[in-house]
Amino acid sequence: MTPGSSHPRSASRRRRVRTAAALVGAAAVIALAGCSGSLFQDDICGDGEYPVMTVGATGSACVKDNEKVPKGYTRYPEGKVPQKTDDKWDKYWRTHTVDKTGNIVDAPDEK
Repeated sequence: MTPGSSHPRSASRRRRVRTAAALVGAAAVIALAGCSGSLFQDDICGDGEYPVMTVGATGSACVKDNEKVPKGYTRYPEGKVPQKTDDKWDKYWRTHTVDKTGNIVDAPDEK
C-alpha cells in the first residue's frame, strides 16, 4: 500500500479509539451530572406521605396521608408543592414561607 492510504487494521484501530473516547466522555458526563444532582432527584416525601412547611419559617416535614397537619405546620399552597429535592418549588421555599394568615412572605433571615 502507498503511504497515507487506508489500511484495514489502522481503520479498525481508529474506530476502537474513537469508541473508547466516546465511552470515556459519556462516563464523565454521567459522573458530573450525578454529582450536581441534575439527573437524580429524591422525592420530597415517601409514598403515603405529603409535605408540609413550618409557619413563619423555612422548615418542612412529611406527614402520613391519614394524619392531620401538626401544630406549627401548614400545607403548601396549591400548585406550589415541592415534589423533588432541588426542584423549582423546593428552591423557592428556601427563601419564602407562609405567615399565620396564609400569605406568602419572604422568609426571615437565618442567623
